[in-house]
Amino acid sequence: MAIPTVLDLLYFCATQCKKTPLQRNGFRKAIIEHYQLNDEEAEQRTKGNNNIINARLGWALEHLKRAFVIKRQEDGYYHITERGVKYLASHQQLSYNDLLQYEEYRAFRFKKNKKAETDTLEEPATEYQSSEDTDIRTPIEVFESAFDVIQESLSEDLLEQIKLQSPSFFEHLVVHLLKKMGYGGDFDNSARVTPYSHDSGIDGIIYEDKLGLDKIYIQAKRWTNTVGMPEVQQFAGALAGEKASKGVFITSSKFTKDAKNYVKNTDKKIVLIDGQSLAKLMIEYNVGVSVKNTYEIKAIDKDYFEE
Repeated sequence: MAIPTVLDLLYFCATQCKKTPLQRNGFRKAIIEHYQLNDEEAEQRTKGNNNIINARLGWALEHLKRAFVIKRQEDGYYHITERGVKYLASHQQLSYNDLLQYEEYRAFRFKKNKKAETDTLEEPATEYQSSEDTDIRTPIEVFESAFDVIQESLSEDLLEQIKLQSPSFFEHLVVHLLKKMGYGGDFDNSARVTPYSHDSGIDGIIYEDKLGLDKIYIQAKRWTNTVGMPEVQQFAGALAGEKASKGVFITSSKFTKDAKNYVKNTDKKIVLIDGQSLAKLMIEYNVGVSVKNTYEIKAIDKDYFEE
């Protein structure tokens, strides 16, 4: 049997979620079994050396998730939502056209082109015609849009992986990231994680010079709950106890508005980095990620052809 398309997998993955929550590996096994794929088909790859099943599965899950038909939990399992249950109760198929009935999915499919000169949105055609038929972007715009989605999905995956690790792992990760970003000098022990029993509210220290005259103090909280003003105030107090003026507070979750306002009004130089910003920095500085494929887009060199 032929390898299923992304469109084929929309309804299949939604129905599988309704039966039981699955991680990606579980979906892959179910696809191979349901579509009776042999070993060669299961391992078939694209020109960029990506496994075709994995790639199509990933996109199908992304479309379903953007439409809030399914939801991915922190443990990596995908669950059917109330919206998904309601849809499957009255339908025997699922297409991009069907997903366009949901506002969140339309916003995803027809979002503003950040590089365009106009602020208008690409509107879906009457009666929600297939987004594939109404997509009037250039190939470069499509490529860039797909790249943005890949980056967003990778950020989500990173945060899920982080939340599965221990607090100690998170502290070492944060120190490693700041070193990769250029903080701390090129000398031994320029950055370290403080012992858990003696951290006094300080999880790490980065020495910007060999004598330790200039230091950055770090607070790292691998949390799922939002970090509020009390936690940031405690960190400011810990800085005062060290007679320090610079601090970086990093969390895998978010900061409340009060916490952000407190930082603006304190005399301490405290930088807040939430989970979304953390994931983007990890991708930018290649912490916890690696380059899988590189694609070069080439254009005519007009100067070469001028006589």
